Amino acid sequence: MEKWIKWAMEIQSLAQVGLAYTNNAYDIERYERLREISAEMIEEKSNISLDKVNDLFCSETGYQTPKIDTRAVIFKNNKILLTHENNGTWSLPGGWCDVLESVKSNTIKEVKEETGLDVETIKIIAVQDRNKHNKPIYAYGICKIFVLCNVIGGEFIKNIETTEIKYFSIDELPLLAEEKSNKEQVEMCFKAYNDKNWQVQFD
Repeated sequence: MEKWIKWAMEIQSLAQVGLAYTNNAYDIERYERLREISAEMIEEKSNISLDKVNDLFCSETGYQTPKIDTRAVIFKNNKILLTHENNGTWSLPGGWCDVLESVKSNTIKEVKEETGLDVETIKIIAVQDRNKHNKPIYAYGICKIFVLCNVIGGEFIKNIETTEIKYFSIDELPLLAEEKSNKEQVEMCFKAYNDKNWQVQFD
């Protein structure tokens, strides 16, 4: 990760914590300006508009912590299940961990929403710091949790997120949504599936 991104993230985090705990009007003004500076840094060095940066980077309150992203890993005949998204790329089914959901329940929910399939969770394959593995770098922290699952029922239903689902072998992977699931991560899932002694990987 480039140093300027780390600086912007740290400034934004300090500003958010300051805004959460101070009641001093002058300090509030200073922390708000620090948050503005962090957003301006991101805008200056990226192709993201300031409004979008503020929406993604500066809209939360309270102590800042990483977001949780769960990804389901489903195999059949040594092929992995990928979802075809509206933009033409493919990814492991999954998404943000919603309020009131655990890692387990969120994984099951996301699979149902995106694929129509019912699954049971088996084990965690890996917990990754997204910015160490995926591009582009995001201006906030994300923990990606890869969960091995078994299909127990259901069938694909076209939805607003995915147009189809398909199983792929390791040597026929389609164009991946690199920001969500890249080739390195898919290869890791194959290794975990085929290794009975797999140990959870984490950053």
